[in-house]
Amino acid sequence: MTMTTAEADKILSTRFAPWVLDLGLTVEAVGEDRAVLRLPWSDRLAREGGGLSGQALMAAADTATVIAVSAARGGFVPMTTVQQSTSFQRAVTGADVLIEAILTKLGRRTAFADVTLSDAASGALAARASTVYALLG
Repeated sequence: MTMTTAEADKILSTRFAPWVLDLGLTVEAVGEDRAVLRLPWSDRLAREGGGLSGQALMAAADTATVIAVSAARGGFVPMTTVQQSTSFQRAVTGADVLIEAILTKLGRRTAFADVTLSDAASGALAARASTVYALLG
């Protein structure tokens, strides 16, 4: 059974640190091997020059991967980030960001995902990330 966005939003609201919740992320969609989150534009997350902070984008990619793994497993399981590599391709200014995490491998103890972060207004690719997680439960 596929997880609903409401179930994924509940994981988001109950399993993450307060500063992650302050990003304002919402779950747009979930599937058997993926999750799409929205990071709303905020001047508080912008760096000098008006572009969205890379730290906020990396945290959003990390969070989207947790939701994707949870969706694939049918619910939240304890996990921890082992590796994340992010390449930034263009600044996002004044627009929300859509974050899509797609699992490329889900094992019993590890999960791998590719993550794209796109300007929601233009559709332009802003960053790519690859993530590896250790599944603890």
